[in-house]
Amino acid sequence: MSAPNSIFVKACKAQPTERTPVWFMRQAGRYMAQYRAVRKEHSLLEICKRPALAAEVTITAAEALGVDAAIIFADLLLPLEVMGLPFHFSAGEGPVIEKPVRTAEDVARLRTDGAGELGYVSEAVGLVAKHFGEKLPVIGFCGAPFTLASYMIEGGGSRNYVHAKKMMYNSPEQWDELMKKLVAVTSQYSAEQVRAGADAIQIFDSWVGCLSVEDYRRYVLAHVTSMVAKLRKTGVPIIYFGTDSATLLSAMAETKADVIGLDWRIPLDLGWKSVGDHAVQGNLDPVLLFASWKELKERAEEILRLAGGRPGHIFNLGHGILPETPVENVKNLAKLVQEFRLPESSVRRPDPSIQKAPSRRKS
Repeated sequence: MSAPNSIFVKACKAQPTERTPVWFMRQAGRYMAQYRAVRKEHSLLEICKRPALAAEVTITAAEALGVDAAIIFADLLLPLEVMGLPFHFSAGEGPVIEKPVRTAEDVARLRTDGAGELGYVSEAVGLVAKHFGEKLPVIGFCGAPFTLASYMIEGGGSRNYVHAKKMMYNSPEQWDELMKKLVAVTSQYSAEQVRAGADAIQIFDSWVGCLSVEDYRRYVLAHVTSMVAKLRKTGVPIIYFGTDSATLLSAMAETKADVIGLDWRIPLDLGWKSVGDHAVQGNLDPVLLFASWKELKERAEEILRLAGGRPGHIFNLGHGILPETPVENVKNLAKLVQEFRLPESSVRRPDPSIQKAPSRRKS
């Protein structure tokens, strides 16, 4: 770890901090002029695969915004390539899997020995960690097995996830094999990021909100729990984030991830109650960054009031920063969070009814 004593890492461990740490998903993106300039010269995958470039856009965004953590610039789908599943980005359509995984033979062909080929990501992590030293923690990340499996099976984006759910329901053994292969590759890939200097790992389950609680528990929970157990051996905090996941939060907390990400569809205090003694991250609607400063300020401060100063809150958006977002609003939001202080009389003490289980954290 490069910055183990940062307020971000302390908050991940639900330890007291002097203020609420803040960072944003998709900190480096098209809303930022510096990133657009790099993209004029290089494709997204070129940036990912050139460590110096990936480190540059990571560092530039974190420093421009003045946030409390830098998340490495990479793409969720990079592990698919080393598993033998090529993909490309189609203008206006996002990622396209050239040959979707639909049969038992397709699953059997997927490799699990190629995680080392993703070393360019951990090399970029090392460059960012070296640049910031103890000044700023670095977040590594990977896709969750359900979300990656869905991309692989659907062949790209989806509204109803028909092909993925058909495999779940009709070929559960095939589904389990695919999920286990993804856990094996992404766990090794993420652990390498920690060895290179990452202070935390975030697991993105961008599509998990399409599942019922029953399906999540039956087809997904055990695999994410296995992944979290592998990653906790690295010694860094694990953040587990899903979108449209309000109904899944209590089940997601059973993975034993240190931090559960909340999107904007549930009030922060209710979401926190759902996950018990875990730290939480969130949860401003990214579209509020397009609102007037008065509205944005009021809504951000309400989230901070709902957190009540309780240890273990990391301020973030409920999903990534959108293209065309006004950069000044992002910068001002980071500053607002960092300067916000609750009156002592308003600080909420931990609710015994929320502390459902003894803490698993070690100092």
